[in-house]
Amino acid sequence: MKRRKQFPGATAYFDRHGKRRWRFRKGGFSAELGSEYGSEDFVRRYEDAVNGHKTRGLIGADRTKPYSVSQLVALWYRSPEFLDLALSTQKVYRGIVEKFREEHCDKPVRLMQRRHVQTILAEKAETPTAANNLRKRLIQLMDFAITLDWRGDNPARATKPFRVGGDGFHTWDEDELAQFFAVHKPGTLAHTAVTLMLYTGAARVDAVKLGPKNVRNGKIEYRRQKTQRSGGVLVSVPIHPDLAEVLDRLPKDRPFLATQKGTMRSAGGLGNLMQRWTEDAKLPQCSAHGLRKACARRLAEAGATAHEIGAVTGHKTLALVQRYTEAAGREGMADSAIEKLIARPNGERNLANLPKRFVKSDTKPKQGKDNL
Repeated sequence: MKRRKQFPGATAYFDRHGKRRWRFRKGGFSAELGSEYGSEDFVRRYEDAVNGHKTRGLIGADRTKPYSVSQLVALWYRSPEFLDLALSTQKVYRGIVEKFREEHCDKPVRLMQRRHVQTILAEKAETPTAANNLRKRLIQLMDFAITLDWRGDNPARATKPFRVGGDGFHTWDEDELAQFFAVHKPGTLAHTAVTLMLYTGAARVDAVKLGPKNVRNGKIEYRRQKTQRSGGVLVSVPIHPDLAEVLDRLPKDRPFLATQKGTMRSAGGLGNLMQRWTEDAKLPQCSAHGLRKACARRLAEAGATAHEIGAVTGHKTLALVQRYTEAAGREGMADSAIEKLIARPNGERNLANLPKRFVKSDTKPKQGKDNL
């Protein structure tokens, strides 16, 4: 079976100095991609080229209807608000916005009303998370339209988000971790990947980049890709003995989760592998992101403070840490809380030795307003 190219449309050539370079070509459209194949700059240029090919007939002011949805999207892509986003975030946002753009490209932005937004979102009612993500992007687009003086209000803000059940990505529990490691033994890539993410709290996009170069003084140090545009949050995590045992077996000249060729693995590729590994372990509800939450859960159950957990996971706000630690062992914490109440200091009477008057139930009906 023919292997699918990682970057379809990208071809190599040699410039007049004999240096190998890459360009994107498709349907008469061409764009330079640089000389470092697979680098962050290469990926950014490639995504811009693919998007430029898809929308080349729309972006030009002479080809796009003035004040239309298509023109608004094109201008937003070039705005500081959008360009300041991490490349991975830009890619996600484009995937959402482009579908909306294709359906409403020539419609005038100034005529959009709340009822129109509600109708658009209602079409995604069966997938409330997707509907809410679209709503967020529409709010951003309409806010941007206000800055352009195209309109004076934001109809998307007047809508309400859909109620979403559950707590987002499933948090791995200890039984699930044991079940996974029972199937994927030490020495396998699956075991290494899960151990790495479990003991560092690293997201997929960061985990694939980690390697011996990130180890300093017994710690793994890196800056989160998601926050690189704003300087990047420095994460410095002491290496747990269980993780150290796994890392000691790995080559020292390549990333921890490298491909067979020794090159850095893509975050998407790791995600696909994780899906296969969890299915093999009969854990389809588990994911790579759930390991990040499991790391936070473990820290919370060990008594770590929200600030301490945030230092490991790289979260900027305590509210985000709270979301990640909601799955902490509530039952165990409840047991601990009641035990503290039973064994109150200063010789106070405990719950197991209450006076009889608090135990007896009064069967006589009370008089007064309470019985009305």
